[in-house]
Amino acid sequence: RSQHGQQPGQVRDRRSFFLGYLVLGSVCNAVIVRAKMAFRELTLLLAVLASCSHVSQAVMPIVIWHGMGDSCCNPLSMGSIKKSFESAFPGVYVLSLEIGDSVAKDTENGFLMNVNDQVTEVCAKLKADTKLANGYNSIGFSQGGQFLRAVAQRCPEPQMHNLVSVGGQHQGVYGMPRCPGGNSSLCEMVRKLLDIGAYESFIQDHVVQAEYWQDPMNYAEYVEKSVFLAEINNEKTYKPEYKTNLQKLANLVLVRFLRDTMVQPSISEWFGFYAPGQDKVVIPMKETVVYQKDLLGLQEMEAAGKLHFLASDTDHLRFNQTFFEEQILPWFK
Repeated sequence: RSQHGQQPGQVRDRRSFFLGYLVLGSVCNAVIVRAKMAFRELTLLLAVLASCSHVSQAVMPIVIWHGMGDSCCNPLSMGSIKKSFESAFPGVYVLSLEIGDSVAKDTENGFLMNVNDQVTEVCAKLKADTKLANGYNSIGFSQGGQFLRAVAQRCPEPQMHNLVSVGGQHQGVYGMPRCPGGNSSLCEMVRKLLDIGAYESFIQDHVVQAEYWQDPMNYAEYVEKSVFLAEINNEKTYKPEYKTNLQKLANLVLVRFLRDTMVQPSISEWFGFYAPGQDKVVIPMKETVVYQKDLLGLQEMEAAGKLHFLASDTDHLRFNQTFFEEQILPWFK
């Protein structure tokens, strides 16, 4: 017996118990330390993943509107542009607008569907698209440029942030010197109708190019009879919301083609036009009625650094990949 009256076996059992307790405590502490380290690592991993998710979502959805004679999905034009955006910004949502229920109808509508009806259709599509609910950037090619501007002015929800107009005719055209692509028959028919009279009511209502026709010899007739361009330029009944909504843009980027053989005058791509009463001398944006009367808020946008003028020393829409990557893509980052 021990001096305390305990049997030797009892002493060994108690020592074993305390030794086991100490070992178990050490193991538990080690497990807790490792668990804390794992939690910190998991927290860090989640933070990194959240950061990655933020990066992938930083590029807003992109909306594209094609030009005359083209379609939403032509693999040599808009289809290629769409792929370029998707390649530059993996995971970005790109919507190339199709007006009508088929590619063929989309092309035809670029000549013969009232532009106001087209804008109404597009506004409905954009509002119904949940992927655009938090806003989007847009790019319009040729006439698609002024059509998207009409969307910005008439349909502020969802919010358009940047608008890049590539060869858009924001003061209209006075002449149609040549036809694009493989749609010469439709285009030639349109040219003949314009020759008959761009401001005839039937032609205004059904011929797209007549709806952004501006005769510099007769400004009053243009304002009175133009069903689209004079209206969105606020030259008819003044609508303050057009000015307010356009100024919501973060940036309005205007691309002009300096060797343009399709758009007359090409300075319309920079919001300029012919000087009144003739069709030889052109004037810059700041000398036009739209700017001087500040009908669209261009003065405020210019002062705020929201207006940007880019130039391609090529024919209409004949920019190369380098121009696209260096001059166009940065506005979508």
